[in-house]
Order: sequence, then C-alpha cells, then structure tokens
Amino acid sequence: MFLTRFDYKFDFLGKRRLALSISAVLILVSLTSLAIQGLVFGIDFTGGTLVEVGYEQPADLKKIRSSLHENGFPKAVVQNFGTARDVLIRLGVREESKEDPLSSQILRLLEKSGEKVDMRRVEYVGPQVGKELVEKGGLAVLYTLIGILIYVAVRFEYRFAFGSIAALIHDTIIVVGFFSLFRFEFDLTVLAAILAVIGYSLNDTIVVFDRIRENFVKLRKQPSINVMNRSINQMLGRTVMTSVTTALVLIVLFFVGGELIHGFSMALLLGVIVGTYSSIYIASASALALGVSKTDLMPVKKEGAEQKTKLDSF
Repeated sequence: MFLTRFDYKFDFLGKRRLALSISAVLILVSLTSLAIQGLVFGIDFTGGTLVEVGYEQPADLKKIRSSLHENGFPKAVVQNFGTARDVLIRLGVREESKEDPLSSQILRLLEKSGEKVDMRRVEYVGPQVGKELVEKGGLAVLYTLIGILIYVAVRFEYRFAFGSIAALIHDTIIVVGFFSLFRFEFDLTVLAAILAVIGYSLNDTIVVFDRIRENFVKLRKQPSINVMNRSINQMLGRTVMTSVTTALVLIVLFFVGGELIHGFSMALLLGVIVGTYSSIYIASASALALGVSKTDLMPVKKEGAEQKTKLDSF
C-alpha cells in the first residue's frame, strides 16, 4: 500500500539523458554482436538430430567427443545437460536409414567404453523444416510489431505511439543481442519468450501512459516533465510489484524447471527487467523529447458548444 500511495519522489526523467546513453551503448553492442557473431540457433532452426543420454557416473566429455569424431561424426557437439551425468549430443543434418537410425549408432559407440548408457531423448528436425521455422519465427515477430503499431497509433497521440514502438524495438534488440553476445542457444522457446516480452513491455507502457494522460488533464498548470514524473511515481508501486512477482516465478523456473526451459526463463526474465526500464526511460522520455504537452491531450471543444451552454442556462 505504501508504494501505491507514493507521490512524486524520484526524478526519473531528470536522469533520462544518462539512461538514453546507456541504452544507446547496449543497442550498439547488441547490433554489433548480431552483425559479427549472429545467433547460435538451436536444432529447431538449423535441423539435425539431438540425442540426450544418461550415465551412472559423471561423463568424460572429451572421451565421448573423441570417440564420435573418430567414428564418422566429426561435427558432433557434446555438452553436459543439467548434471555431469547427463550428456547432450548434437549432430548436423545427416542421411539416416530406418534400419539403423543415428540414435542407435550413437548408443553403440558410447557403450563400447563399457559404461552403462541410457537413451533419454531423441529429436530430429529436417533442414527444410528448420528453414521454415526461421522464416515463420521472424514473420511472427514482425507481424506482432506491425499489429502493435496499428493498435498504439489508434489508441494514443502520435508522440506516445512513437514512444511505445521505440520501447518495444529497444527491448527486442537488447534481449536478442544478449543471446548473441553470450552465445546462448536461440530456439523456439526463446522466440516465444521474446513475443511474451513484447506483450509485457507494451502493457507496462500503456499503464504508465494512461496515468500521464489523466494527469495532463488534472494538472494543467504543471510543466510536462513534472506531470510525467509524477505519473511514473504514482504507478511505481504497481510496476514494482508486477515486475518482482513475475521475476520471482521466472527465477524459480530457471533453477528448478530444467534445462529445456532455461533459455525461455532467461529471455523472459531479462525482458521483464528491460521492459520495466524502457517504459520509463525509453517510452516516456521519447514522448517528452517529441514535445508532448497538455495542449495535445486536452479534449477538443466542439464548435458552438459554448453558445449552446449559454442558451441552456436561460
């Protein structure tokens, strides 16, 4: 309750130049990483075979990797998956016979060492399917942004609409750039998280903008920066509580949910943090920089309304 009653305390927009400088650096680093390194696409997008196996004792990755490379799988990628006893093997696109599938070949090679190996999971994605997923995934993000652009253009004054779109693009670039910079795998779950980030960021921005519109009408004599600062502070409690509770769930998912949703929870957690920040320092600061004022948001008086009011008073 204390946070929800909190009124004009922090000068958020007074620090907007510093915040915008930080965002510019993050976006530049993200775009540079995407241009030079690109993304580490998962098997969903690249195609190929993924095999997960389990050992009774901690697995020797170097020995497994050497055995695969020497027996016809030179491009096999071997890594731990969760614990030291769980191993994930990624194979490129290869021809596979129904009589002797790749998973069976891998299992035989691993069992030559004399250790007991359990087959946990096998996934196969054809190269054409992977290519289609890349195209459809990119189109899904593009269509989402276009739909949101139309929505905010109809709902808000154009300065606010521009701020909303700027915040969404800002959040998307930083989250994708994070995965590129640190070489985390980018798969369908991460793409789903990015779409969720777009929706979360827009929701937070709309809540702040609605309060700013209300206060512009109520506080007509206040400068624009004061009205916007006051509005952000009034919504601070709601924003903090929503972000913290969402982040707690995502942290639990990251540590307890297993390796399969690590990318999803990581992307969404980063998106919640960046989305909360952008609703203040990107969306609101952009609208302020474009010169939004109370005159842009005051209700338009209909012609003849004043004369009709005088006649009604008689």
